[in-house]
Amino acid sequence: MKKLLALAFTLMLPINAAYAEEKLTVLLDWFVNPDHAPLIVAKEHGIFAKHGLDVELIAPADPNDPPKLVAAGKAPLAVSYQPQLHVQVGEGLPLKRIATLVATPLNSLVVLKDGPIQKITDLKGKRVGYSVGGFENVILSSMLAANGLSADDVEMINVNWSLSPSLLAKKVDAVIGAYRNFELNQMDIEGHPGRAFFPEEEGVPSYDELVIVAHSDNLDDPRFKPFLAAIEEGVQYLINHPDESWKLFIRNHKELDDELNRRAWADTLPRFALRPAALDSNRYERFANFLKEAGVVKEALPVSDYAIELR
Repeated sequence: MKKLLALAFTLMLPINAAYAEEKLTVLLDWFVNPDHAPLIVAKEHGIFAKHGLDVELIAPADPNDPPKLVAAGKAPLAVSYQPQLHVQVGEGLPLKRIATLVATPLNSLVVLKDGPIQKITDLKGKRVGYSVGGFENVILSSMLAANGLSADDVEMINVNWSLSPSLLAKKVDAVIGAYRNFELNQMDIEGHPGRAFFPEEEGVPSYDELVIVAHSDNLDDPRFKPFLAAIEEGVQYLINHPDESWKLFIRNHKELDDELNRRAWADTLPRFALRPAALDSNRYERFANFLKEAGVVKEALPVSDYAIELR
């Protein structure tokens, strides 16, 4: 009998081991960078494994694809953006935010620190560069309105993805859509410090920059709750041990071990959501109303239509 019990226990080990490290794919919004630190740290420090998950993080070929792939049932989870989520759900995509990675805006209006633009009102009659139309234009319009100007007071120029280079070359006087944790550091490293004006201080309600979305019909996936618990644990380790976490971050991403990413790492650290799964419904509702008033979405949907706190 003892031998039979021992054999049964031995046969169960592979099954339990397989269950203990269940595969879960997460599509990133872009190539790996410090914005993804909680995910990378949770993976490299074995936190996902401790919670029974083998998490694969995949950078997309096209940054627009991840939420669409989740909506199509091709992937369980994706990193996306709160503004994009409102628009996509309004268009009928079955998506819900289940967690937050970066809990503050990173988007900003950037000018040269020693340039002629010292305050937003100085932008009257000036050129503003942008990469992607739509939400960036809305942010700029709101920031201008908060300072007594309108979109008609500036000339908008599409500089594609060449934000800081266009500013440094003085092809434009300001750029909207520059990330405060990257472009500002890049400009400073190149010897041309920038000045940032922050949307949340200039008439734009605060919002989550990076969120994690799932298919609306798949919220009962048993992998999601341990995944969220692991992210929270990863953030705690990250905050408590930033130097050790940096080493974990670059362990399999040696190409990111440079001054720009080290600076971005330090600047992004205080912006991570300490309670990733927690949802501030009032905050999301305010932002939805802002998008409706700005004409970005047709209606401000109930928060429950696009965001949830899994319990």
